[in-house]
Amino acid sequence: MVRVYNCHPFASQRIVPAAQEPGLVCCGGGALFVVSAGGCKIEVYHMQQEECPVICRFSTMGIVHSIVYSQIGDYLVTIEEKNGATYLRAYTNWRYQAAEKKRVGVRLLGHLIRGAALHGTPKEQMEIVEIPMSETPLCTACCPITGAMLVACRNSLVLFSLKRQSLNDQHEELDFERLLILYVSGWSPSQVALCSGYVAMQTDLEVLVVKLENLEKICASDEEHMQLYGDDLAVTGGTNNDVKKEPQSPLESGDYFMFPKHLEMLGEKAKDCGVSLSLEWTGMGTEENTKMAVTYIMYRRFAPDFFQGCSVEETRLHSLQLHPVYTGNSDVSRDSDPACMFCFFSLPNAGYMYSLKSTVALISTYQYPEKAHQALLCNQFLHVITQNALQCFSVRCSAVAARVEDPFIDTTMKACPPYTMEVCALRIQLFIGLKSLCHDGNHIVLLTAADVDTKQENERATRRSMSKKSSVSKFKEPSESGHGWNLYVISTVPTVQLYREMVEYSKQYEQTSPPSQNCLHLLSEAHLLLRSSLLSPTADRAKIEEALQESCAQLGDCFSRLAKRDCHLALPYYKMSGLSVTEVIQRNVAVCRGPVPDYGEGFLFYLKHSLYEETMEELSEETANTVLDIFRKAEPGQLPYVVSSSFLKNADPACALAHLEQLELSGAPSVTVTLCKAVQALRLGDLRYYQQQMDRHAEMLQVYGFIEVPKLLVHCEGNVVIPTQLARHLRDTQDGLLVAAVVALHENSKVKLQEAELFFQELSRDSTESQSIPQLLVDFWEALLVASSQESIIQELLFNLTSINSCTHFGPLFPWLSLLTPAQFSITHDHQEDLQKLQSLLCGPTLDTSSIMPLLEQLSDEDNASLSVHVLCATKLGHHEKAIEKILDRCPHAIISYANHELHSDKMALWWQKLFPELCARTRMSSGDNSILLTALKDTLAVVAMELNTVEFLDLLPDDGTAHFFLPHLLKCSQRHVLT
Repeated sequence: MVRVYNCHPFASQRIVPAAQEPGLVCCGGGALFVVSAGGCKIEVYHMQQEECPVICRFSTMGIVHSIVYSQIGDYLVTIEEKNGATYLRAYTNWRYQAAEKKRVGVRLLGHLIRGAALHGTPKEQMEIVEIPMSETPLCTACCPITGAMLVACRNSLVLFSLKRQSLNDQHEELDFERLLILYVSGWSPSQVALCSGYVAMQTDLEVLVVKLENLEKICASDEEHMQLYGDDLAVTGGTNNDVKKEPQSPLESGDYFMFPKHLEMLGEKAKDCGVSLSLEWTGMGTEENTKMAVTYIMYRRFAPDFFQGCSVEETRLHSLQLHPVYTGNSDVSRDSDPACMFCFFSLPNAGYMYSLKSTVALISTYQYPEKAHQALLCNQFLHVITQNALQCFSVRCSAVAARVEDPFIDTTMKACPPYTMEVCALRIQLFIGLKSLCHDGNHIVLLTAADVDTKQENERATRRSMSKKSSVSKFKEPSESGHGWNLYVISTVPTVQLYREMVEYSKQYEQTSPPSQNCLHLLSEAHLLLRSSLLSPTADRAKIEEALQESCAQLGDCFSRLAKRDCHLALPYYKMSGLSVTEVIQRNVAVCRGPVPDYGEGFLFYLKHSLYEETMEELSEETANTVLDIFRKAEPGQLPYVVSSSFLKNADPACALAHLEQLELSGAPSVTVTLCKAVQALRLGDLRYYQQQMDRHAEMLQVYGFIEVPKLLVHCEGNVVIPTQLARHLRDTQDGLLVAAVVALHENSKVKLQEAELFFQELSRDSTESQSIPQLLVDFWEALLVASSQESIIQELLFNLTSINSCTHFGPLFPWLSLLTPAQFSITHDHQEDLQKLQSLLCGPTLDTSSIMPLLEQLSDEDNASLSVHVLCATKLGHHEKAIEKILDRCPHAIISYANHELHSDKMALWWQKLFPELCARTRMSSGDNSILLTALKDTLAVVAMELNTVEFLDLLPDDGTAHFFLPHLLKCSQRHVLT
C-alpha cells in the first residue's frame, strides 16, 4: 500500500532554451546534456543559473544512441552509430568548448597525448577517446565513487578503470584501462549499473546483482562460492550437478507459451540462480588486484504481469540503479566503501528497492497508480514519470543508514522510524507527454513530447487524473510555441521548508485522540526527510539538526498519546528532542486539560522511566505536585515509588500524604504505603503521626517494604550516595532496623557493597561519632557476614573486620609456626581455632608473657601444639638458647626458619655461639639419616661465613672436622674480606 498526500516538493520550473527537439538527455555536475533527436550534436546547459544558459556545443562522431555522465572525472560516455557500425567513445575536457575553442583531439584508449606536455603549455582541448570493443556495446554505466566504467555487450561485461595523468597544476588528462571481463552465459543485459564493486545487470524480467571482491576475503568467508579454471576465475551458481538454468524467454509449444515462474534469491542463495559467471583479468594491476572473484548478492525473476491489457513488451523491467549512501561514520573520500548500498529496479506497475550490504533484504515496494516509464532514486525521494504525471515518493535510505550508523537506535536511548514503514506519494504533478527523466542535486529534468493530434485525448486523461483522491495541482504550461515538446528543469523545495509543510499537513489528523495513523505517518516521513538531508555533505547541519530535535519532540508528543504497543517510543524520541522533563510535562498537560484528563500510556511510560533511570532534573514544587496528581489519577499504584524519588523532594508533603491516604483507603493495607506516609509525616515534623505509622508493622515487614522501595533510604545520583531524611532519623532511633534494611537491600541486589559502605560513612558525617570507622558500618559488616553466601563478599568483609583498630592486640603468626603446627595437623577444629588465637596473641605486641607462665607450668610440651606455645613464650622472654634446643630436639626442620626470623640484631651472635656448635655436635652424634641436620648446618655456615672474618671462622671450626666440607665456606669468607 502507498499512502497519498498532497505536499509540494517541487519549488519552481524553468524551460531550457533548446532550439532543436531533444533525443536523449542526461545531467550531472550542474550541467544538462541534450542530444538532438536523430542528430550528431550535443548541447550543454547550465542548470544552476536562472535562464539555463548554454555552456557549450560540440558535435559527436556519429548518431548517439546512449549517453551517460560521470561526476568523477567529469566525462561523457556515448554509444554511437556511424556507417552501420557501433562505437564506444568517451568525451573528456568538454568544458574547454565553452571558450569556443574548436580544437578537438581524438585518440585511442591507452594512447595519452604527451607531446604537448613535453613542448610548452598543454593544449586546452576537448578529447574524444575511442574505446575499441570486440563485441557490440549495448549499454554503459559509471561508478559514482571511483569513476570506473562498465560496458555491457551481448554475452559479457567489460570493466574499465579511470586513470589520470597530471600535465601541470591546472591540467590533467583522463584515460581508461581495461581491467577485467565478466562473461555472462546466456544473458544479454538490457541495462547495467556499477558502484563500489557492486555490479547489477538486468534483462527484460530478471535482475542479478554481484560484487567483485578480493579472492582472499571470499575464501575466508565462504570457499564454496568459487572454482578456479586455469588462469581465469570462474564463479558458478553451483556444482556441475546443480539444476540447470531455466529458460530465459517464453518457449513456444504449438499454440502455447510457457513463462518462467517468479523467483527471488537473496544472499548466499543467489548463487543457485543458474546464471554462470566467469571472470578474466585483463589489467596490468598488482598481484593483489588479479585475485578477484565474484560474490552473488541477489537474484530476482518476474513472471509477466499483463495488467490493464498491457502486452509482453510493456511489462519489462526498467530503471536499474545502484545507490550508495554514506553516513557520518563513513569516509566520503574517493574509493571509500559506502556504509549502505541500495539497488532499485522497476516494472511498469511497481518498483522495488533492496538493501545490499550486511543483510540483503527488500526494503520497499512501490505501487504506481498507472504505468511508469522511468524512475530515479536519490537519498530523499523516488521520482517516477508516467505518461502524464511526475510522481514523488518517499524512500527509506535514511532509515537503513541510521541503523548502520548508530548502534543505540531502536533502544530506550534513541529511535528512528522503521524502514518497513509503508511508503507514500508526496506529490503527483501533471505534465503532458512525459518521455524521460534525469536528476542532479536539487534539480529534476523532464522531457515532454506531446502529439498535437491527440490533444483532446490528453485533456481527457488530465481530467481523469484530477478526479483521483489525491489532491494534485498542475504546473503552468508554457504558451504554444509551435512544437509539441519541452525540456523542463524543476527545482526541489529546501528540506526544512518541505519538513515544515509536512508538519502543518499532519495537524489535519492530530485532532483525534489518540492521533490517527496518518498524523504519525506524516511526522515519521518528515523525520526521515531530515535524516536523509543530513546524509548530504553540503547540508546546513546546524539548521537541519535543530529541525530534527523539533521533529523528535513532535514524534514524542504523538507516541505519548498512543495506547498501543508503540507507545514506548515516546521515551527515546523525547530524549532525542533535548526537552527537559518539565517541558515534556507541560506539553502533555496542556493537551490533556479537562475535567477528566486522559494521559496517554506513552507519556506515563516516559515519566516512569525518567523517574526510575534517575535522568530527570529536580522538579519545582508546582511541577512535582502536577506529577503527583497525574499518577493519582492515572496510576495510583505508582505513588509510593513516585513520592520516594529524589527529583520530587520539592513536592508538598501534605499533598503527597493526602494522596497516599486516599490510596490506602482504596485498597488493602500496604507496608510500602505506610512507610511512605511515615516519610511525609517526618517531612511535616509530625513525629507523633510518624511513630504511629512505624508502629503499625513489625520491623521484618518494614525491611520488606524497604526492599520494594529502596529510595526510602538511599538516593544514588551518579557516584554520589545520599541518605534520606528517614535514614538519618532511623540512625538516631532504630539503628538495628537501618542495618537490617541495608543488609536486605544488598542481598537483593538493590545496592552494591561499596554504595552501602558510602551510605554509612555519609550517615556518620553529621553524627556524634568520632571513630574513623563508624560503628554502624562495623555492625553492617558483621550482619552481612552472617547473611551473605557469596565467597568474594565474605573474604572482603573478613579483611575489613580484621583490619579494624580494636583488634590490634592480635598479631600475624610467625612463619616458623607453620612448620611446628601445619594446617593439616591432627587436632580437632575447635582446639585448632583456640590454638591459633593463642599463637596470634603471643605474636602480638600487647600481651605480657609473664601472665601466662602459670599456664605453661600446667601445659606439657609433648606434642607440637604445646611445643609451639612453649617456644613462643621462651622467645618472648628472651630465652632463645632454650628455644633453639627445644626445636632441635623435637622439630629440627623448623630451626632455620626460626633462626632467620628471630636471630638478628643483638641476637645475631647466637648463629655461631649456639646454633653452629649444636648442629655440629648433633650431626656427629647422629647414627641414622641426618640430612635435615646437614642442610641446617650448611645454611648456618652460609650465614656465619658472611658475618665473621677468616681467622674467626677458622677458630670456630671443630678440630675433627672434614676439610672438604668446610672449605667452600672458608673460601667464601676469605673472598668476601679480600673484596672489602
